[in-house]
Amino acid sequence: MTATTCSLPIPELAEQFLLRRDMTFLNHGSFGACPQPVFAVYQQWQRTLEAQPVEFLGRRLSDLLYRARSELAAFVGAAAEDVVFVPNVTYALNIVARSLDLQPGDEVLGITHEYGAIERTWRYVCLQRGATYRNQPVELPVTTSDEIIDQIWQGVTPRTRVMLISHITSPTAIVMPVAEVCRRARAAGILTVIDGAHAPGQIDLNLHELAPDFYAGNCHKWLCAPKGAGFLYVRSEHQVKLEPLVVSWGWQPPTPLQGSFLAYPEGRPLQAYYEWMGTDDPSAFLTVPAAIEFQRRHNWSAMRLACHELLRTASQHILALSDIPPLTPDDPGWWVQMRALPLPPCDPTLVQSRLWREWRIEVPCFTWEGRPLIRVSIQVYNTPADVERLLTGLQAVLSTS
Repeated sequence: MTATTCSLPIPELAEQFLLRRDMTFLNHGSFGACPQPVFAVYQQWQRTLEAQPVEFLGRRLSDLLYRARSELAAFVGAAAEDVVFVPNVTYALNIVARSLDLQPGDEVLGITHEYGAIERTWRYVCLQRGATYRNQPVELPVTTSDEIIDQIWQGVTPRTRVMLISHITSPTAIVMPVAEVCRRARAAGILTVIDGAHAPGQIDLNLHELAPDFYAGNCHKWLCAPKGAGFLYVRSEHQVKLEPLVVSWGWQPPTPLQGSFLAYPEGRPLQAYYEWMGTDDPSAFLTVPAAIEFQRRHNWSAMRLACHELLRTASQHILALSDIPPLTPDDPGWWVQMRALPLPPCDPTLVQSRLWREWRIEVPCFTWEGRPLIRVSIQVYNTPADVERLLTGLQAVLSTS
């Protein structure tokens, strides 16, 4: 059996992405990739800004951001007033971490699958406040959501005030049972902060049904928007808790300057604090509707399924390199277009370096909790030939490392 037994109806989409043609790119999960039609819209917004900056920023931007934000909110199942554009998830969760009134002795509970920058954010804030960040182990492999939830809840104490969990984990690429986590946390009076960096565009989102207290997502990863486009969702009752990271005209609105542009409602600081913090280029935010439309036009649900099937084939061959079991079952409920797979004993940093130097394959390999892993992303520009090249290169590197 070879990787080419899985055929995909998507090769024509590959030409619409701006990626170099002299490499095999299997790392969409890190920074994403923007298709040419979406990037063209992005450049058009930039040209419009430069043509008349005062008209664009001073008179049009508020309405333009509202329209773009409304389309994004509808896409993720939220109200437009509960969502604000931010550059990325790290920025968004810094807003949340620095705004919450943590007291000495309070605890923030994360798990060992969290993204390093976000874990550092919470450790930093807890250190400043005299609170404690607890890193709860969630051991793998797992076969049921209940196993994960039970392991998470072993870290809950009477002092737990905030629970941090990724919707799709960065190192292990697991779709976490966040709906049940949010439900149980709300019943226990614990605030939920969801890192959704890898979710928009890779899985369907309905924040109204998910019901987190705070949710941050990236649009520049799996939604394929330009770099620098993310969002923060905050339940309406928590918006009064927010503090600005940068104090600008949105603090104590409205102000005489620029009229209605800064006339935000009293008591709802979400857009007031974070939509205008001085001169910046909002083009990436305004391009998000074009990214949503690009995926809608290309039947992205079917594309994701095709990508999943190709990744399933790749997984079978990578797992055959050792007798180590997979981290989760072979099912789209656990992973969709990105999967972390165990490697046989090796130096994963060297493996990644050699795959790039010798084979021009871009794919992350790393150690997580003492295990060497490879995290493979499959996007619509990938083909069975890409998987064949990965398997050939991986076998060659592992056999001589």
